[in-house]
Amino acid sequence: MTDAEHTTPAAPITQDVMTIPRKVPEGLPNIIGLTRDALREALVAIGTPEKQARMRVNQVWAWLYHWGVRDFDKMTNLAKDFRATLAANFIIALPEVVSKQVSSDGTRKYLVRIAGGHEVEVVYIPETDRGTLCISSQVGCTLTCSFCHTGTQKLVRNLTAGEIVGQIMLARDDLGEWPEPGTRKYDPRLLSNVVLMGMGEPLYNFEGVRDAMKIAMDNEGISLSRRRITLSTSGVVPEIARAATEIGCLLAVSFHATTDEVRDKLVPINKRWNIETLLNTLREYPRLSNSERITFEYVMLKDVNDSDADARRLVKLIQGIPAKINLIPFNEWPGSPYERSDWARIESFAEIIYKAGYASPIRTPRGEDIMAACGQLKSATERARKSRKQIAAEAGLD
Repeated sequence: MTDAEHTTPAAPITQDVMTIPRKVPEGLPNIIGLTRDALREALVAIGTPEKQARMRVNQVWAWLYHWGVRDFDKMTNLAKDFRATLAANFIIALPEVVSKQVSSDGTRKYLVRIAGGHEVEVVYIPETDRGTLCISSQVGCTLTCSFCHTGTQKLVRNLTAGEIVGQIMLARDDLGEWPEPGTRKYDPRLLSNVVLMGMGEPLYNFEGVRDAMKIAMDNEGISLSRRRITLSTSGVVPEIARAATEIGCLLAVSFHATTDEVRDKLVPINKRWNIETLLNTLREYPRLSNSERITFEYVMLKDVNDSDADARRLVKLIQGIPAKINLIPFNEWPGSPYERSDWARIESFAEIIYKAGYASPIRTPRGEDIMAACGQLKSATERARKSRKQIAAEAGLD
C-alpha cells in the first residue's frame, strides 16, 4: 500500500504570516508559565493580601487559561485598581507565530519565534476523532539521533514553561476554540491531545516541561487529561521515574533498534544508558505513573533495523512491559543518510509484533509536503547546513 493511500487529500499547501499582535513591553515578568504556587507567590509579592491570594489566583488563572484573555483590563471580575496593579507588574506574552503552513492533508505547521529571536516549530494534526498538537521543548536538540532532522541542529537553549504552554495557547488561537467568557464548555474540542515530540529532548528540560504540563492539565484552565499528553524521550534514564511521579503523563520511548550496536548509531544516548538499563527503568513506569502502557516508537529504516529478526528481538526485549509499538515509516529530509523501508517490509514487521500480542499501528505520514512529519522539524533560521556525507559520517555510516 502506498503512502498516498494512507493520507486524506485536502486543500493545497498555503502559507501566511499570522497577524495576532505579540509585541509587549520588555522588562516585566511574563505571567504565562507560572504554576499556581508561583503565581500565588508573585501576587503576594506585589501586595495581594495573603487571605485573598488564593481567590485571586483562581480568577486570573481562569481568564488566562480557560478563556484565553490577553489583556488584564478585560478581567472584569477583578477590581480596576487590582487590574492596574497586574498590568504594572506583569505581561501576558505568547511566542510569536511568524508563519503558518497548511499541508494537503490538513496538517498545520507553525514557525514560532521566542525570546532572543530563536525559532521552533509546532505541528497540529487534525483527525476525525481528535486533534493532536506536537510541541517543542528546546531550540535545537541536546541529542544527535542520526535519522532525525532536528538532531542535526545544535542545542541553543531550553524553552521556558511559558514558551512551552504558550505553544498550546497559540494553536488554540488559530483554531478559534477558546470558549466565550462566562461559559465553561469546549465545543468542539479541536485540540484534544498534546505530544512532546517536537524539537528537543523533554527530559533534558525537566522543570520547564513539568511546569508547563501542570498548567495544561489543570482542570480550571486548558484542562487536558494527563492521559491525553504523551512525553517522548530518547531514554534519559535518571529522569524517567521522576516524570512518572511529577508529571504522570503517558510515556513514549524513541527505541528504534534491537541491539546496542545499531542503537548506538541511531540514538547515541544509548552509549550512556543502553537498552538493558533503559528497559529495566521502563518496567516500573506504568506502576509509578498509573499509566496503562508505554509506547515504543520505532522508525523503519531500510536495511538498518527492519528485518524479521529485529521484530522478533523487539518482542522478546519488551516482554513483560505493557506496551504498544508505534511503527513510523521514515520521513526523509534533505541530506538524510537513510531510506524508508519498503511498505511490504513494514507490514511484515508489524505482523510479527501483532501475532506476539502487541498493538503495532503503522503511523500514517502526515505533513510531509511541508516538512512537518515526525523527525523532519527543524527551524529554518537555526538550520545547520550539513552535507549528506557529513551527516553519514557522524552517524558512523560512511
